[in-house]
Amino acid sequence: MNGADTAFVLISAALVMVMTPGLAFFYGGMVRVKSALNMLMMSFISLGIVSVLWVLYGYSLTFGDDVGGGLIGNLDYVGLKGIGPDTLTGGEQGIPVLAFAVFQLMFAALTPALMSGALADRVKFSAWALFITLWVSLVYFPVAHWVWQSDGWLFRMQVIDFAGGTAVHINAGIGALAAVLVVGKRIGFKREPMRPHSLPLVMLGTALLWFGWFGFNAGSALAANGTAAAMALHTQVATGAAMLGWLAYERIRHGAFTTVGAASGAVAGLVAITPAGAHVNALGALLIGAVAGAVCSWAVGLKDRLGLDDSLDVVGVHLAGGLVGTLLVGLLAKDGVGGLQQLGKQATGAFSVLGFSFAASWLLAKLVDVTIGFRAAEEHEVGGVDQAFHAETAYDLGPISALPNHEATPLPTRPIPAEEAGAPRTLEAVNADA
Repeated sequence: MNGADTAFVLISAALVMVMTPGLAFFYGGMVRVKSALNMLMMSFISLGIVSVLWVLYGYSLTFGDDVGGGLIGNLDYVGLKGIGPDTLTGGEQGIPVLAFAVFQLMFAALTPALMSGALADRVKFSAWALFITLWVSLVYFPVAHWVWQSDGWLFRMQVIDFAGGTAVHINAGIGALAAVLVVGKRIGFKREPMRPHSLPLVMLGTALLWFGWFGFNAGSALAANGTAAAMALHTQVATGAAMLGWLAYERIRHGAFTTVGAASGAVAGLVAITPAGAHVNALGALLIGAVAGAVCSWAVGLKDRLGLDDSLDVVGVHLAGGLVGTLLVGLLAKDGVGGLQQLGKQATGAFSVLGFSFAASWLLAKLVDVTIGFRAAEEHEVGGVDQAFHAETAYDLGPISALPNHEATPLPTRPIPAEEAGAPRTLEAVNADA
Protein backbone atom coordinates (compact mmCIF):
# COMPACT_ATOMS: atom_id res chain seq x y z
CA MET A 1 0.00 0.00 0.00
CA ASN A 2 1.21 3.50 -0.85
CA GLY A 3 0.30 5.53 2.21
CA ALA A 4 0.79 8.95 0.61
CA ASP A 5 -1.40 8.15 -2.38
CA THR A 6 -4.04 6.59 -0.15
CA ALA A 7 -4.20 9.70 2.02
CA PHE A 8 -4.37 11.89 -1.08
CA VAL A 9 -7.31 9.94 -2.52
CA LEU A 10 -9.21 9.95 0.78
CA ILE A 11 -8.74 13.71 1.17
CA SER A 12 -9.85 14.18 -2.44
CA ALA A 13 -12.96 12.11 -1.75
CA ALA A 14 -13.81 14.42 1.14
CA LEU A 15 -13.33 17.45 -1.11
CA VAL A 16 -15.67 16.00 -3.73
CA MET A 17 -18.25 15.30 -1.03
CA VAL A 18 -18.18 19.02 -0.12
CA MET A 19 -19.20 19.81 -3.71
CA THR A 20 -22.72 18.44 -3.20
CA PRO A 21 -23.63 20.82 -0.34
CA GLY A 22 -21.75 23.50 -2.28
CA LEU A 23 -24.01 22.83 -5.22
CA ALA A 24 -27.00 22.96 -2.86
CA PHE A 25 -26.02 26.46 -1.71
CA PHE A 26 -25.30 27.57 -5.30
CA TYR A 27 -28.72 26.41 -6.50
CA GLY A 28 -30.49 27.36 -3.26
CA GLY A 29 -29.48 31.00 -3.57
CA MET A 30 -30.63 31.10 -7.18
CA VAL A 31 -34.28 30.28 -6.51
CA ARG A 32 -37.08 32.26 -4.90
CA VAL A 33 -37.32 32.16 -1.13
CA LYS A 34 -40.34 29.85 -1.14
CA SER A 35 -38.28 27.10 -2.82
CA ALA A 36 -34.86 27.57 -1.20
CA LEU A 37 -35.08 24.72 1.30
CA ASN A 38 -36.41 22.30 -1.29
CA MET A 39 -33.50 23.15 -3.56
CA LEU A 40 -31.05 22.31 -0.79
CA MET A 41 -32.83 19.03 -0.11
CA MET A 42 -32.81 17.99 -3.77
CA SER A 43 -29.01 17.90 -3.61
CA PHE A 44 -28.67 16.44 -0.12
CA ILE A 45 -31.02 13.54 -0.83
CA SER A 46 -28.67 12.42 -3.59
CA LEU A 47 -25.95 11.77 -1.01
CA GLY A 48 -28.28 9.44 0.87
CA ILE A 49 -29.77 7.54 -2.06
CA VAL A 50 -26.60 7.05 -4.09
CA SER A 51 -24.51 6.02 -1.08
CA VAL A 52 -26.87 3.10 -0.45
CA LEU A 53 -27.12 2.10 -4.12
CA TRP A 54 -23.36 2.29 -4.59
CA VAL A 55 -22.73 -0.37 -1.95
CA LEU A 56 -25.63 -2.57 -3.04
CA TYR A 57 -24.80 -2.74 -6.75
CA GLY A 58 -23.51 0.57 -8.13
CA TYR A 59 -19.80 -0.06 -7.68
CA SER A 60 -20.16 -3.52 -9.18
CA LEU A 61 -22.09 -2.33 -12.26
CA THR A 62 -19.58 0.47 -12.82
CA PHE A 63 -16.23 -1.16 -12.08
CA GLY A 64 -17.00 -4.87 -12.24
CA ASP A 65 -15.63 -6.92 -15.14
CA ASP A 66 -17.58 -6.23 -18.30
CA VAL A 67 -20.42 -8.56 -19.27
CA GLY A 68 -22.07 -6.59 -22.06
CA GLY A 69 -19.66 -5.70 -24.87
CA GLY A 70 -18.21 -2.75 -23.00
CA LEU A 71 -21.62 -1.54 -21.79
CA ILE A 72 -22.02 -2.70 -18.18
CA GLY A 73 -20.15 -4.44 -15.37
CA ASN A 74 -21.01 -7.71 -13.66
CA LEU A 75 -22.44 -8.29 -10.19
CA ASP A 76 -19.36 -9.86 -8.59
CA TYR A 77 -19.02 -6.99 -6.14
CA VAL A 78 -22.63 -6.70 -4.95
CA GLY A 79 -22.49 -5.46 -1.39
CA LEU A 80 -18.75 -4.88 -2.01
CA LYS A 81 -18.34 -8.63 -1.65
CA GLY A 82 -14.74 -9.77 -1.64
CA ILE A 83 -13.29 -6.29 -1.12
CA GLY A 84 -11.54 -5.88 2.20
CA PRO A 85 -9.34 -3.18 3.76
CA ASP A 86 -6.21 -4.82 2.37
CA THR A 87 -7.52 -5.31 -1.18
CA LEU A 88 -5.37 -3.03 -3.33
CA THR A 89 -5.61 -1.63 -6.83
CA GLY A 90 -3.13 -2.96 -9.39
CA GLY A 91 0.64 -2.50 -9.48
CA GLU A 92 3.46 -3.14 -7.04
CA GLN A 93 2.11 -0.37 -4.85
CA GLY A 94 -1.43 0.84 -4.87
CA ILE A 95 -4.28 2.25 -2.88
CA PRO A 96 -7.04 0.27 -1.17
CA VAL A 97 -9.93 -0.50 -3.48
CA LEU A 98 -12.18 0.88 -0.74
CA ALA A 99 -10.45 4.27 -1.05
CA PHE A 100 -11.06 4.24 -4.79
CA ALA A 101 -14.66 3.14 -4.19
CA VAL A 102 -15.45 6.00 -1.80
CA PHE A 103 -13.82 8.50 -4.16
CA GLN A 104 -15.96 7.32 -7.07
CA LEU A 105 -19.05 7.23 -4.84
CA MET A 106 -18.79 11.00 -4.42
CA PHE A 107 -18.84 11.44 -8.22
CA ALA A 108 -21.91 9.25 -8.46
CA ALA A 109 -23.72 11.26 -5.76
CA LEU A 110 -22.91 14.64 -7.28
CA THR A 111 -23.95 13.85 -10.86
CA PRO A 112 -27.74 13.45 -10.42
CA ALA A 113 -27.75 16.41 -8.01
CA LEU A 114 -26.50 18.58 -10.89
CA MET A 115 -29.79 18.01 -12.69
CA SER A 116 -31.90 19.34 -9.84
CA GLY A 117 -31.35 22.98 -10.78
CA ALA A 118 -33.17 22.52 -14.06
CA LEU A 119 -36.36 21.45 -12.25
CA ALA A 120 -36.43 24.04 -9.47
CA ASP A 121 -39.75 25.16 -7.97
CA ARG A 122 -42.05 22.58 -9.51
CA VAL A 123 -41.47 18.86 -8.87
CA LYS A 124 -42.63 16.55 -6.10
CA PHE A 125 -39.83 15.62 -3.74
CA SER A 126 -40.83 11.94 -3.67
CA ALA A 127 -40.85 11.87 -7.48
CA TRP A 128 -37.40 13.46 -7.57
CA ALA A 129 -36.07 10.81 -5.17
CA LEU A 130 -37.50 8.04 -7.37
CA PHE A 131 -36.07 9.64 -10.51
CA ILE A 132 -32.59 9.83 -8.94
CA THR A 133 -32.79 6.16 -8.00
CA LEU A 134 -33.71 5.09 -11.52
CA TRP A 135 -31.39 7.52 -13.28
CA VAL A 136 -28.22 6.71 -11.40
CA SER A 137 -28.91 2.97 -11.77
CA LEU A 138 -29.77 2.90 -15.47
CA VAL A 139 -27.88 5.89 -16.84
CA TYR A 140 -24.95 6.96 -14.66
CA PHE A 141 -23.57 3.53 -13.70
CA PRO A 142 -23.49 2.25 -17.30
CA VAL A 143 -22.01 5.46 -18.74
CA ALA A 144 -19.32 5.62 -16.06
CA HIS A 145 -18.46 2.01 -16.96
CA TRP A 146 -18.10 2.99 -20.64
CA VAL A 147 -15.72 5.81 -19.83
CA TRP A 148 -13.60 4.74 -16.85
CA GLN A 149 -13.54 0.95 -16.67
CA SER A 150 -10.66 -0.56 -18.66
CA ASP A 151 -13.00 -2.78 -20.68
CA GLY A 152 -15.64 -0.08 -21.25
CA TRP A 153 -16.16 0.62 -24.94
CA LEU A 154 -15.27 4.33 -24.82
CA PHE A 155 -12.21 3.60 -22.68
CA ARG A 156 -11.03 1.05 -25.26
CA MET A 157 -11.60 3.64 -28.01
CA GLN A 158 -9.19 5.93 -26.11
CA VAL A 159 -11.70 8.72 -25.59
CA ILE A 160 -10.09 11.24 -23.23
CA ASP A 161 -12.18 12.00 -20.15
CA PHE A 162 -9.87 12.41 -17.20
CA ALA A 163 -12.43 13.39 -14.56
CA GLY A 164 -15.96 13.44 -15.97
CA GLY A 165 -16.74 15.65 -18.98
CA THR A 166 -18.87 12.92 -20.53
CA ALA A 167 -19.89 10.69 -17.62
CA VAL A 168 -20.74 13.59 -15.30
CA HIS A 169 -21.43 16.86 -17.11
CA ILE A 170 -22.71 15.91 -20.57
CA ASN A 171 -24.62 13.07 -18.94
CA ALA A 172 -26.29 15.29 -16.33
CA GLY A 173 -26.76 18.27 -18.65
CA ILE A 174 -28.66 16.40 -21.36
CA GLY A 175 -30.53 14.36 -18.73
CA ALA A 176 -31.73 17.61 -17.20
CA LEU A 177 -32.97 18.81 -20.59
CA ALA A 178 -34.94 15.59 -21.09
CA ALA A 179 -36.55 15.92 -17.66
CA VAL A 180 -37.45 19.57 -18.31
CA LEU A 181 -39.25 18.58 -21.52
CA VAL A 182 -41.31 16.03 -19.59
CA VAL A 183 -42.11 18.20 -16.55
CA GLY A 184 -42.81 21.45 -18.39
CA LYS A 185 -42.42 25.11 -17.48
CA ARG A 186 -42.95 26.80 -14.15
CA ILE A 187 -46.22 28.62 -13.56
CA GLY A 188 -45.63 32.23 -14.47
CA PHE A 189 -42.52 31.51 -16.55
CA LYS A 190 -41.53 34.71 -18.39
CA ARG A 191 -44.54 36.50 -16.89
CA GLU A 192 -43.44 36.82 -13.27
CA PRO A 193 -40.05 37.83 -11.84
CA MET A 194 -38.09 34.75 -10.74
CA ARG A 195 -34.94 36.36 -9.43
CA PRO A 196 -32.38 34.77 -7.08
CA HIS A 197 -33.31 35.36 -3.46
CA SER A 198 -29.73 35.34 -2.06
CA LEU A 199 -26.75 36.20 -4.22
CA PRO A 200 -24.35 35.88 -1.26
CA LEU A 201 -25.52 32.26 -0.93
CA VAL A 202 -24.80 31.75 -4.63
CA MET A 203 -21.26 33.07 -4.20
CA LEU A 204 -20.70 30.88 -1.15
CA GLY A 205 -21.85 27.84 -3.09
CA THR A 206 -19.56 28.75 -5.98
CA ALA A 207 -16.60 29.05 -3.62
CA LEU A 208 -17.33 25.60 -2.13
CA LEU A 209 -17.65 24.09 -5.60
CA TRP A 210 -14.37 25.67 -6.70
CA PHE A 211 -12.65 24.43 -3.54
CA GLY A 212 -14.02 20.90 -3.85
CA TRP A 213 -13.22 20.71 -7.55
CA PHE A 214 -9.50 20.36 -6.74
CA GLY A 215 -10.37 16.99 -5.25
CA PHE A 216 -12.63 16.20 -8.20
CA ASN A 217 -9.96 16.91 -10.82
CA ALA A 218 -6.56 16.48 -9.18
CA GLY A 219 -7.82 13.53 -7.15
CA SER A 220 -8.64 11.68 -10.36
CA ALA A 221 -4.92 11.06 -10.79
CA LEU A 222 -5.36 8.64 -7.86
CA ALA A 223 -1.83 9.49 -6.75
CA ALA A 224 0.07 12.42 -5.29
CA ASN A 225 2.13 13.01 -8.41
CA GLY A 226 2.89 15.44 -11.22
CA THR A 227 -0.34 14.71 -13.06
CA ALA A 228 -2.32 15.74 -9.99
CA ALA A 229 -0.24 18.92 -9.68
CA ALA A 230 -0.82 19.82 -13.34
CA MET A 231 -4.51 19.11 -13.03
CA ALA A 232 -4.77 21.35 -9.96
CA LEU A 233 -3.02 24.24 -11.72
CA HIS A 234 -5.08 23.86 -14.88
CA THR A 235 -8.30 23.70 -12.85
CA GLN A 236 -7.49 27.05 -11.28
CA VAL A 237 -6.40 28.93 -14.40
CA ALA A 238 -9.19 27.60 -16.61
CA THR A 239 -11.78 28.64 -14.03
CA GLY A 240 -10.37 32.14 -13.81
CA ALA A 241 -10.28 32.47 -17.60
CA ALA A 242 -13.86 31.23 -17.91
CA MET A 243 -15.10 33.73 -15.36
CA LEU A 244 -13.47 36.55 -17.32
CA GLY A 245 -14.80 35.18 -20.61
CA TRP A 246 -18.37 35.01 -19.28
CA LEU A 247 -18.19 38.51 -17.80
CA ALA A 248 -16.75 39.96 -21.01
CA TYR A 249 -19.52 38.39 -23.10
CA GLU A 250 -22.12 39.54 -20.57
CA ARG A 251 -20.78 43.10 -20.56
CA ILE A 252 -20.83 43.30 -24.36
CA ARG A 253 -24.32 41.80 -24.68
CA HIS A 254 -26.07 43.14 -21.59
CA GLY A 255 -23.95 46.01 -20.31
CA ALA A 256 -23.18 44.74 -16.80
CA PHE A 257 -20.82 42.52 -14.82
CA THR A 258 -23.14 40.47 -12.59
CA THR A 259 -22.38 38.26 -9.63
CA VAL A 260 -24.50 35.52 -11.18
CA GLY A 261 -22.37 35.83 -14.31
CA ALA A 262 -19.14 35.56 -12.31
CA ALA A 263 -20.40 32.50 -10.44
CA SER A 264 -21.78 30.81 -13.57
CA GLY A 265 -18.61 31.56 -15.52
CA ALA A 266 -16.47 30.00 -12.82
CA VAL A 267 -18.58 26.83 -12.83
CA ALA A 268 -18.43 26.71 -16.65
CA GLY A 269 -14.63 26.75 -16.48
CA LEU A 270 -14.57 24.02 -13.85
CA VAL A 271 -16.83 21.89 -16.02
CA ALA A 272 -14.84 22.39 -19.22
CA ILE A 273 -11.42 21.63 -17.78
CA THR A 274 -12.64 18.45 -16.06
CA PRO A 275 -12.15 16.07 -19.01
CA ALA A 276 -9.14 17.87 -20.46
CA GLY A 277 -6.87 19.24 -17.74
CA ALA A 278 -4.42 16.34 -17.50
CA HIS A 279 -3.85 16.27 -21.27
CA VAL A 280 -3.18 19.93 -22.09
CA ASN A 281 -0.60 22.49 -21.03
CA ALA A 282 -1.32 25.66 -19.06
CA LEU A 283 -1.97 27.75 -22.19
CA GLY A 284 -4.39 25.10 -23.44
CA ALA A 285 -6.19 25.24 -20.10
CA LEU A 286 -6.50 29.02 -20.39
CA LEU A 287 -7.94 28.69 -23.90
CA ILE A 288 -10.44 26.02 -22.87
CA GLY A 289 -11.59 28.16 -19.95
CA ALA A 290 -11.99 31.36 -21.97
CA VAL A 291 -13.92 29.57 -24.73
CA ALA A 292 -16.14 27.80 -22.20
CA GLY A 293 -17.01 31.05 -20.44
CA ALA A 294 -18.16 32.75 -23.63
CA VAL A 295 -19.85 29.68 -25.14
CA CYS A 296 -21.77 28.81 -21.97
CA SER A 297 -22.97 32.40 -21.60
CA TRP A 298 -24.18 32.28 -25.21
CA ALA A 299 -25.84 28.89 -24.59
CA VAL A 300 -27.79 30.28 -21.64
CA GLY A 301 -29.06 33.09 -23.86
CA LEU A 302 -30.02 30.57 -26.55
CA LYS A 303 -31.98 28.56 -24.02
CA ASP A 304 -33.94 31.67 -23.11
CA ARG A 305 -34.67 32.44 -26.76
CA LEU A 306 -35.91 28.89 -27.31
CA GLY A 307 -38.24 29.22 -24.31
CA LEU A 308 -36.81 26.26 -22.38
CA ASP A 309 -37.44 26.53 -18.66
CA ASP A 310 -34.13 25.14 -17.46
CA SER A 311 -34.52 27.06 -14.22
CA LEU A 312 -30.87 27.42 -13.18
CA ASP A 313 -29.04 26.95 -16.50
CA VAL A 314 -27.91 23.36 -16.04
CA VAL A 315 -28.02 22.74 -19.79
CA GLY A 316 -26.23 25.96 -20.68
CA VAL A 317 -23.42 25.42 -18.17
CA HIS A 318 -22.95 21.66 -17.77
CA LEU A 319 -23.94 20.33 -21.17
CA ALA A 320 -22.31 23.14 -23.14
CA GLY A 321 -19.26 23.28 -20.86
CA GLY A 322 -18.83 19.50 -20.98
CA LEU A 323 -18.99 19.54 -24.77
CA VAL A 324 -16.42 22.36 -25.00
CA GLY A 325 -13.90 20.56 -22.80
CA THR A 326 -14.47 17.13 -24.30
CA LEU A 327 -14.11 18.33 -27.89
CA LEU A 328 -11.30 20.86 -27.46
CA VAL A 329 -9.02 18.36 -25.76
CA GLY A 330 -9.17 16.41 -29.02
CA LEU A 331 -7.34 19.28 -30.71
CA LEU A 332 -5.23 20.58 -27.83
CA ALA A 333 -3.95 17.35 -26.25
CA LYS A 334 -0.18 17.48 -25.84
CA ASP A 335 2.56 14.99 -26.74
CA GLY A 336 1.27 14.55 -30.28
CA VAL A 337 -2.05 13.05 -29.22
CA GLY A 338 -4.24 15.94 -30.34
CA GLY A 339 -5.50 16.14 -33.91
CA LEU A 340 -8.46 15.43 -36.11
CA GLN A 341 -8.37 11.71 -35.37
CA GLN A 342 -8.57 12.30 -31.63
CA LEU A 343 -11.25 14.95 -32.21
CA GLY A 344 -13.30 12.29 -33.97
CA LYS A 345 -12.95 9.96 -31.00
CA GLN A 346 -13.95 12.74 -28.64
CA ALA A 347 -17.01 13.60 -30.72
CA THR A 348 -18.01 9.93 -30.81
CA GLY A 349 -17.79 9.71 -27.04
CA ALA A 350 -19.55 12.99 -26.37
CA PHE A 351 -22.49 12.46 -28.70
CA SER A 352 -22.90 8.78 -27.81
CA VAL A 353 -23.33 9.73 -24.16
CA LEU A 354 -25.57 12.65 -25.16
CA GLY A 355 -27.88 10.50 -27.27
CA PHE A 356 -28.13 7.61 -24.82
CA SER A 357 -28.62 9.82 -21.78
CA PHE A 358 -31.28 11.96 -23.45
CA ALA A 359 -33.35 8.98 -24.55
CA ALA A 360 -33.00 7.07 -21.28
CA SER A 361 -33.59 10.15 -19.12
CA TRP A 362 -36.72 11.12 -21.06
CA LEU A 363 -38.12 7.61 -20.70
CA LEU A 364 -37.37 7.50 -16.98
CA ALA A 365 -38.87 10.95 -16.37
CA LYS A 366 -41.94 9.90 -18.33
CA LEU A 367 -42.20 6.69 -16.30
CA VAL A 368 -42.13 8.66 -13.06
CA ASP A 369 -44.67 11.12 -14.44
CA VAL A 370 -47.23 8.52 -15.50
CA THR A 371 -46.88 6.43 -12.33
CA ILE A 372 -46.68 8.72 -9.31
CA GLY A 373 -46.66 12.09 -11.10
CA PHE A 374 -43.50 14.18 -11.42
CA ARG A 375 -45.03 17.65 -11.29
CA ALA A 376 -46.08 19.28 -8.03
CA ALA A 377 -49.72 20.28 -7.68
CA GLU A 378 -50.48 23.82 -8.79
CA GLU A 379 -51.33 25.04 -5.30
CA HIS A 380 -48.05 23.62 -3.98
CA GLU A 381 -46.03 25.28 -6.72
CA VAL A 382 -47.71 28.64 -6.23
CA GLY A 383 -47.63 28.52 -2.44
CA GLY A 384 -44.08 27.15 -2.30
CA VAL A 385 -42.69 23.63 -2.37
CA ASP A 386 -40.78 24.21 0.87
CA GLN A 387 -43.93 24.27 2.95
CA ALA A 388 -45.74 21.70 0.80
CA PHE A 389 -43.12 18.92 0.92
CA HIS A 390 -40.97 19.71 3.94
CA ALA A 391 -43.37 21.54 6.31
CA GLU A 392 -40.58 24.05 6.84
CA THR A 393 -39.28 27.29 5.39
CA ALA A 394 -35.71 28.37 4.78
CA TYR A 395 -36.10 31.55 6.85
CA ASP A 396 -38.27 32.34 9.86
CA LEU A 397 -40.05 35.48 8.69
CA GLY A 398 -42.50 35.52 11.58
CA PRO A 399 -46.02 36.73 10.86
CA ILE A 400 -44.98 38.01 7.44
CA SER A 401 -44.77 34.48 6.06
CA ALA A 402 -48.32 33.73 7.19
CA LEU A 403 -49.84 36.50 5.09
CA PRO A 404 -51.29 35.76 1.62
CA ASN A 405 -48.55 35.86 -1.04
CA HIS A 406 -46.00 36.76 1.68
CA GLU A 407 -46.94 40.43 1.49
CA ALA A 408 -45.84 42.52 4.45
CA THR A 409 -48.29 44.81 6.25
CA PRO A 410 -47.02 48.42 6.37
CA LEU A 411 -45.79 49.40 9.81
CA PRO A 412 -47.97 51.97 11.63
CA THR A 413 -46.56 55.47 11.59
CA ARG A 414 -47.26 58.55 13.75
CA PRO A 415 -49.48 61.05 11.94
CA ILE A 416 -47.49 64.16 11.00
CA PRO A 417 -49.14 67.40 12.09
CA ALA A 418 -49.86 69.80 9.28
CA GLU A 419 -47.56 72.42 10.72
CA GLU A 420 -44.63 69.95 10.63
CA ALA A 421 -45.10 68.86 7.04
CA GLY A 422 -42.39 70.21 4.83
CA ALA A 423 -40.64 72.12 7.66
CA PRO A 424 -37.64 71.09 9.76
CA ARG A 425 -38.51 70.21 13.36
CA THR A 426 -37.28 72.50 16.09
CA LEU A 427 -35.34 71.33 19.14
CA GLU A 428 -38.25 72.38 21.34
CA ALA A 429 -40.63 70.15 19.37
CA VAL A 430 -38.34 67.15 19.65
CA ASN A 431 -37.98 67.65 23.42
CA ALA A 432 -41.72 68.00 23.79
CA ASP A 433 -42.27 64.65 22.03
CA ALA A 434 -39.67 63.03 24.26
